[in-house]
Amino acid sequence: MTIQMFEKPLGMRDDFPFIAKKKAELRTSGTNIIQQAGYDLLQTPTLEYYETIGKISAIADNALFKLLDSQGETLVLRPDMTSPIARVAASKLLKEKMPVRLGYYSNVFRAQKREGGRPAEFEQMGVELIGDDSLYADAEVIILAGTILKNLNIESSRFVIGHTQLLQLILEDFGLSQEQIEQVRSAFVSKNSVGFETLAKQLPIEESRMESFIGLISTTTVEEWQQWVNPRNSKQSFLFEEMKKLKKILDRSGLSEAVTYDLSFNSHMTYYTGVVFEVYAAGSGFPLGNGGRYDGLMKQFGLEVGATGFGLRVDRLLEIMSAVSEQQDHTLILFDEKNEDQAFDEAQKLRENGTRVTLQFGPAVKATDEFSKHFSKVLRLEGAN
Repeated sequence: MTIQMFEKPLGMRDDFPFIAKKKAELRTSGTNIIQQAGYDLLQTPTLEYYETIGKISAIADNALFKLLDSQGETLVLRPDMTSPIARVAASKLLKEKMPVRLGYYSNVFRAQKREGGRPAEFEQMGVELIGDDSLYADAEVIILAGTILKNLNIESSRFVIGHTQLLQLILEDFGLSQEQIEQVRSAFVSKNSVGFETLAKQLPIEESRMESFIGLISTTTVEEWQQWVNPRNSKQSFLFEEMKKLKKILDRSGLSEAVTYDLSFNSHMTYYTGVVFEVYAAGSGFPLGNGGRYDGLMKQFGLEVGATGFGLRVDRLLEIMSAVSEQQDHTLILFDEKNEDQAFDEAQKLRENGTRVTLQFGPAVKATDEFSKHFSKVLRLEGAN
């Protein structure tokens, strides 16, 4: 296959100046909020060992970029940020203090099999709260995600919240094996209600409970969950009470109208062990981000501690951010050799007053009128083309 000069690897994209500028603004705004909430920013290596991060990550093996180092060790381009940060926290930070609050803005890599508009490299912004197993930690990261979206002027943001462990216990109460539970989870992840109902008829569900079982996929409030909670199961009862407390905290924070509680909600990220959520907004058919509790992941690093967090997709945030933004004045000064000194003096004065100025040698521009349309003000010094 011949590679053309202007081709890029599958899934890779160029960020043109306008997008690069928007990303820089988003990064500054988002990370400022993260730090104000008490989180320290962290940067992990782009390359990680496959035997640690590659295998522990919830990303499918065929979506990993793999390569060999000079010692023959298999490396991966980091496929997510949660696993590397868990590694850092387990090896160093948690020995110093607990809990720890870490934030990030980093790029991640996931290989694409074919061109379908999906990026193989994209930025994520998020936080990890490690060393706190309370529901207050879950509430904190959800509220923080909401604060970031509000600050970015993203309207109509919505959270869908579920609970991985409570769902597991309820499915066990229906008499399903672990293999059957995994089938049900896969149907929930795909959000295919028709496929779920077809699957339900193939499972050993008592006829008298079939309607109740199928109803799992249509909950929107925590109160609805109670009909599946077995009062004789202390663990189920405890987790349900925790969810009611979480709802109370989120309501108090102003998120009452923005949250849907879906008992069937599941994430494709397999390391979640408790509260799990996704974030949506009008204008995008894809989730803007996701998060949840991943205590089980920390066990793989030898630590019995709680951990929760979220990651937001920067590319998807940019797609739906309000197009109405304050435009910075941008002045173009066109000059020629005769008025070079005057042009530079004028540009310096304007820049000292905070104006953005592009200084352009006029004769070098082939399409002056078209070029000038990119600026809010054009100053043509005498003699300039």
